Formats: sequence, structure tokens, C-alpha cells
Amino acid sequence: MITTLPLRLAIDIGGTFTDTVLVEGEDKILSSAKTLTTHQNPADGAMEGALRVMEQSDRSLSQVSGFIHGTTLATNALIEKRGATVATVSTDGFRDVLEIAYERRYSQYDIDLEKPDLLVPRERSFTISERMSVDGKVLMPLNEAVVPELLAKVEASGADAIAICFLHSYANAEHEKRLRDLIRDARPDLRVSISSEVSPEAREFDRLCTTVANAYIQPLMETYLTKFTERFLNEGVTCPILMMTAGGG
Repeated sequence: MITTLPLRLAIDIGGTFTDTVLVEGEDKILSSAKTLTTHQNPADGAMEGALRVMEQSDRSLSQVSGFIHGTTLATNALIEKRGATVATVSTDGFRDVLEIAYERRYSQYDIDLEKPDLLVPRERSFTISERMSVDGKVLMPLNEAVVPELLAKVEASGADAIAICFLHSYANAEHEKRLRDLIRDARPDLRVSISSEVSPEAREFDRLCTTVANAYIQPLMETYLTKFTERFLNEGVTCPILMMTAGGG
């Protein structure tokens, strides 16, 4: 009786090279390849590596039962500032969460200190009336009447993505989700990230920073992953394509 061991394909796309490995069973490496990363369409370099390892091992992409993909493209986009134009929406009175941060002074007594540039300048930071308590009770309802005015300001700012971060939304995400829905109904072209889904933890500065980063790279990664998935599906891949997170999961 002949048994066929499962095939797993792993592709890691870096800033310079794309690494591809084909594994049979638990840990038997059938083939590996290193190709140049194709920046115009990273899926091209990934496909070149995939076809190479398939040819070397006399296998086909349709036989792959496990597919995992990792990339530094999102990190590189943050470092190189190639992301979207992001606006933030915070609880009224907390417009300067990013500016104030933890006072953002890594050299406390340097009077000529130059602070790093923010992904979202103050002119693209907006607020709306709402308030949750620390245990998630509504202290002030979301002021839905001013949403059209808010969207007009966002449009005038040139933003194509929004990061929403309200006080204590980790305890109750109702207002963030409601504002996201209102924005999507009025402006479906805008990408919206909410902190209660991206990073539902206490401390608004940390939560807002993570949400801004998500909004900043979301349009880029959405386009990239769509092209990547379509390319491999068209070449015969039938299994789900899993993504490796920065935490290794």
C-alpha cells in the first residue's frame, strides 16, 4: 500500500530575496530556492521560487496541502513611509494623544531635541463627542449628527484611511464599531481601522499607534495579498494560504 505524505510550501518575501521551501511530511525538505524579490509585484518572484521547487522535486502546486507565507513588506512600508495617508478620530478632548504620547523625549534635558515625524500630523487628527467609562459604561453617546461634518474634514485633509481610537473602547467597542459603520456607508472607499479590533488593550497612546500603523499599511497589503492569492489560485493551489505574523504565529 502506497501512502502519500502531505506537502507543505513555505514562502518568505523579504526586501531583497524571496525564499521558498517545499517540505514533505513532518520535516523532510524536498527542495528550496532563493529568488530576487520583484517589487512591482512580489507574487512574481514568489511564483518563480514555487515553480522552481516544484520542478526540482517533480511535484505540482495542486498537490500542496499546506501553504504558509511570511513577508517583511509591511514593515518595510512603515520604515520607508510608503503607506496610506491616514487621519485619526479620537474622543473629544484627546486630539493630541499622538503628539503628547509619553512626552516623547528620549533625551529629557536636550533643549534642541528633534522629535521623530509622526505618520499622522495634528492637522489630520480629528475628534468626535462620545465617552465610555473604564468599565465600559456609556457616559456620553456617540454624536452621530456631526459625522457628515467630520467626513468633510477628513476628505479635505486628503486622507484615504482612518484610524479610530476612543477612550476605553477595549472595555466597550460599541462607539468605534458604530462610527466605522457610518463611515463605510457614507464613504465606502475609505479604509477604516478601529482600535478595539486591532489592539484591544488599555492605554490609548499605545492602542492608537498600533491602529495608525494598521491603517497606514492596510490598503497596500490588501492589494498585495489579493494579487498574491489570485496568482497562486490560478496556478492550481487549492489549500488556504496562511500568513505568518510578526509574533511568529
